Amino acid sequence: MRHFLSAIAAVAVMHSVLSAHDTWVQTNTNLVRTGDAIHIDLMLGNHGNEHRDFKLAGKVTPEMIQTFDVTDPTGKKYDLKSDLADLGYAPKEGFHSAKFSPAKPGVYVASHTSDKVVNHGKPTRSYRSAKVFFLVSDSLDKVAKDQPGFAKPLGHQIELVPETSPLMPMGPGTPIKLKLLFAGKPAEGVKVSFIPRGVTLKEGTDAEYERTTDKEGRASFTPKTGNYYLIAARIPKDEKGDGFESTVYTATLTVFVPEKCPCCGE
Repeated sequence: MRHFLSAIAAVAVMHSVLSAHDTWVQTNTNLVRTGDAIHIDLMLGNHGNEHRDFKLAGKVTPEMIQTFDVTDPTGKKYDLKSDLADLGYAPKEGFHSAKFSPAKPGVYVASHTSDKVVNHGKPTRSYRSAKVFFLVSDSLDKVAKDQPGFAKPLGHQIELVPETSPLMPMGPGTPIKLKLLFAGKPAEGVKVSFIPRGVTLKEGTDAEYERTTDKEGRASFTPKTGNYYLIAARIPKDEKGDGFESTVYTATLTVFVPEKCPCCGE
């Protein structure tokens, strides 16, 4: 019985190590009229490569928010940390959200970073990068496609950088192409998960929704239906330091795929 309980405890510790929470950022729309408001949500969940889903699991705490901002088409940053509203009653319930009103048209990116030591069985340094893009247009009826600004890295330690527009044109059948950067360089041989909301990926590697980056750090996925897609990549490192025994770097990118592209109706 003692050995049996020890085995259960060991499995529980391993599960807690694997189930470290990750963050993602999402918006209520990917297209907004100039001067209107967009809502940007900061979410916490178990959606990383080990967890296979797009579900909430707890709520971001203040110490987990290293940066939370919006970068406009000119490169100007707007800090959103002071504007965050807690939308949950309990400490681990709900999520945080901020309202932002863009003043000029173009491609914007909302992003979050966190660098914190967590302990789910052993102390681990957890570095997180989360991004989502949205497009601001003077008219919602005439939206220009192929607008620049999405391919410039923000300089995060780990980062998913689109190589094709995650905004326009976008729809089922349009490939999502991106590059994974680690310390500013392409990260080869890393599993990238393209997780549709409402879908739980298969254990191990899900051939339908997961890809492995090539030597240039590139990965590509073609959605078959419209949905929110949470793209996640994780790099564990045997890096030790003061107060931690290992390090995990996680990057997420949220992409909204409409059933029909607003710029061409296809």
